[in-house]
Amino acid sequence: MNKGLVIKNTGSWYLVKTDDGKLVECKIKGNFRLKGIRSTNPVAVGDHVQIVINAEGTAFITEIEDRKNYIIRKASNLSKQSHIIAANLDQCMLVVTVNYPETSTTFIDRFLASAEAYRVPVSLVFNKTDRYSEDETRLLDGLINLYTHIDYPCFKVSAINQIGVDEIVKALSGKVTLFSGHSGVGKSTLINAILPEQHLKTGEISTAHNKGMHTTTFSEMFEVGDKGYLIDTPGIKGFGTFDMKDEEVGHYFKEIFEFSANCKYGNCTHRHEPGCAVREAVEKHYISESRYASYLNMLEDKEEGKYRSAF
Repeated sequence: MNKGLVIKNTGSWYLVKTDDGKLVECKIKGNFRLKGIRSTNPVAVGDHVQIVINAEGTAFITEIEDRKNYIIRKASNLSKQSHIIAANLDQCMLVVTVNYPETSTTFIDRFLASAEAYRVPVSLVFNKTDRYSEDETRLLDGLINLYTHIDYPCFKVSAINQIGVDEIVKALSGKVTLFSGHSGVGKSTLINAILPEQHLKTGEISTAHNKGMHTTTFSEMFEVGDKGYLIDTPGIKGFGTFDMKDEEVGHYFKEIFEFSANCKYGNCTHRHEPGCAVREAVEKHYISESRYASYLNMLEDKEEGKYRSAF
């Protein structure tokens, strides 16, 4: 019985790095039924597993060790199943752009709320600073001010010009970090700047829609810094709120949760109830209108029973 870390998932097999440093291609043995998760992929990148290598040299994953956390997305609009993007994370870095293509605050806030739900800290990496006009730079600084204020660390980088990359490398050292973001935000270019030896494929932006083309299809883990790992994931289009009750959504917006302690009713949805401390905080600009709008947007999704498609 060998133990190891799943560092790549290709859909049909998994690459496991064993504790003694060997790389072994593995299949799954039998049918994994994980407690409480209906998932299209029982094993995820970042999982610690036990493997058995047969005499013929084929290897099977026989057991998954307990996860400290994981991040999932819905597999599709029609499916009740989820897809586990990665497991056992210390942090996420969400790569975003003010333009080329634009990352909406709704998307950022959905991602942050989902990560809060899975107890994974997030930093925001604002990329393509070399391309922005004065107005776009002002917007960028406003967003950094907003998210820093609610305790999300922010980085300003130009991956293509290697500006700000050193700070990111420092923040990755010794940690398992999931990199995420829309297609086209320069995630692969940034990872190439951090790990020049990887030469990940970088995609052209489709000029017709100012949107990125997918270049990554499965999650993969790369060693970085001192005992750190960086997990590259496919670009995501949206982020469905998964299994959250209405009254829980506000718990995953840090500043809304903080002000909600003063609401008149314990199960306040912060929309129209009298004595709502959250709405008052929005009016007084203690909570930003964009964050409040994202919160309402997530509640609306739940009411219509629809989920944003995740890829």
